[in-house]
Amino acid sequence: MTSTPNLDYETLGLKAGLEIHQQLNTEHKLFCRCPTLLRDTSESDYEFYRYLRPTQSEMGETDRAALEEAKVIRKFRYKAYPSTCLVENDEEPPRELNEDAIDITLMITRLLHMQPVDELHTMRKIVIDGSNTAGFQRTSLAATDGYLETSEGKVGVDVLCLEEDAAQRVGEEADTVVFSLDRLGIPLVEIGTAPDIVSPAHARETAEQIGMILRSTGAVKRGIGTIRQDVNISIAEGARVEIKGVQELDLIETIVMYEALRQVRLLEIKEELKKRGATVGETMDVTHIFENTKSAVIKRAIENGCVLALHLRGFGGLVGAEIQPDRRLGSEFSDRAKKAGVGGIFHTDELPAYGVTGAEVGALRDFVGAEAEDCVAIVADLRDRAAAAIGAVSERAEQALIGVPEETRKMLPDGISAYLRPLPGAARMYPETDVPPVPISGRIEDILVPELLSDKKDRYVREYNLSEDLARKIVYSRHLTVFDAVMGSVSVDAALVVRTLTATLTELRKDGIRIGEFSDRHFLELFGLVADNAIAKEGIIEILRVLADQPGSSVADVAESIGIVGMDEVEIVDTIARIVMDRSDFVRERGMGAVGPLMGIAMQNLRGKADGKLISRILTEKIREELA
Repeated sequence: MTSTPNLDYETLGLKAGLEIHQQLNTEHKLFCRCPTLLRDTSESDYEFYRYLRPTQSEMGETDRAALEEAKVIRKFRYKAYPSTCLVENDEEPPRELNEDAIDITLMITRLLHMQPVDELHTMRKIVIDGSNTAGFQRTSLAATDGYLETSEGKVGVDVLCLEEDAAQRVGEEADTVVFSLDRLGIPLVEIGTAPDIVSPAHARETAEQIGMILRSTGAVKRGIGTIRQDVNISIAEGARVEIKGVQELDLIETIVMYEALRQVRLLEIKEELKKRGATVGETMDVTHIFENTKSAVIKRAIENGCVLALHLRGFGGLVGAEIQPDRRLGSEFSDRAKKAGVGGIFHTDELPAYGVTGAEVGALRDFVGAEAEDCVAIVADLRDRAAAAIGAVSERAEQALIGVPEETRKMLPDGISAYLRPLPGAARMYPETDVPPVPISGRIEDILVPELLSDKKDRYVREYNLSEDLARKIVYSRHLTVFDAVMGSVSVDAALVVRTLTATLTELRKDGIRIGEFSDRHFLELFGLVADNAIAKEGIIEILRVLADQPGSSVADVAESIGIVGMDEVEIVDTIARIVMDRSDFVRERGMGAVGPLMGIAMQNLRGKADGKLISRILTEKIREELA
């Protein structure tokens, strides 16, 4: 495993930009009236399938990324639900754009200081990886030329688009990929920054800032998969690479760091190849060398196929060179080969291994004429697949002689990445004729701008005397609106409300309590009773535990049923006085040291019926009276 690299990003000329995809919290989808609810695939009540092929743009061009996806013909199976409509099935034209989604988009436009377009024109973006039943995704440019403030200065926000989300990939079976249609069509915004990000830490800060702005609207979905980041990265001598599907904010720094490292290592390999005068040789059929092989993979392949070899002159030792943790130049070659449908490649930098013997490696090198500094890559599969795969390896090896290829990559665990497809070009976009333009000129002035969560946090610190930590926890909590409702209706300690809505609910969820059963009404009543001293704060957890199983009951009824009802101070004094009197010998023996032990007894007797601070004060007074 490679240790964390120490890279000078300024010297490298690192540039990075983000593409943020955030689902909007609307009742229905962008082009139909279906609900925006995610479902369990067990709820699917019918399926259908599609085969997708690339189409030409209005200029007669075909997108290079779509062409590569089309190299392997796949069957796409879609799981549909009772609410799935003909628009989602691509059997009926889309409806008009969702007006609520447009308003949320315009709100985000204002928060990002962007310039809105005069009209929303819907475009089709060719996507034939199966994630859309139509073979394209619908998207509309909404605004341009914005910015946000960061510690490294302004980061430009070049584009803001309103588009439909893709279907969710849920499985794969042989040559069939399975998708669920519940996510398809959920409105989302795509926010693209300028390449103004200068370090991994700056990338994370920028993503956090955009995430904060989006949450400030109160109109975006929350949870895993509702926000996704793509990261565009390059260094001065490298090339722009897009890494797709980053869902964990904590990984953004690692992704930028490892991509910069990958490009540095590829450039180092390029220079070494140049010194060696490396070239990519010819493809040869070497099936006869492996006729009696013990390698299960190759043996199985040549029953109906062949083994093809590629002579890589001057590549020896470099195909096995690590460019990211557990990733080598050979991994890049294998990524390309897999696009042709093969399982991967072998190469002489890693052989003998996998059942391939030293004698077979020697025979292979002799047959192709490999010298000591050369490498030989082999592919074993059906002849058509093997030929396509070895051709893809040859193409990638040629790129290694040049440096870093532009491409789209997919994120792997731990922040490393693998090849996905070429970068898409302008040929993937063409007009959507079924959706009329929507004028928005002048409409943005009527959109109210919400308070940013960062400003709200500072206000809570001032107004409610909350610590920075508690204020931050509640503004980023799902229960922010509940907190505002409680604080606006009853006089109660803000810190208690925050701890209940964050730490207490988290604790209950870990204990298996169904906290999803609680409504805003429950919390308003709960804290109203605390404010009126009808229940003590010490009884909150027990009340919530029982209430989760009786969500139709009132908080007051639950509190009464389990004996957690507030006492007036006279009753509390009487109860504590009896406790002290019954243990007068102990009190005289221990003096004021009796407070601790008797506090536990008092709390047991007054469980949830009185505030702990009040109990402590009265107990201390009664012990002093007993000792006087």
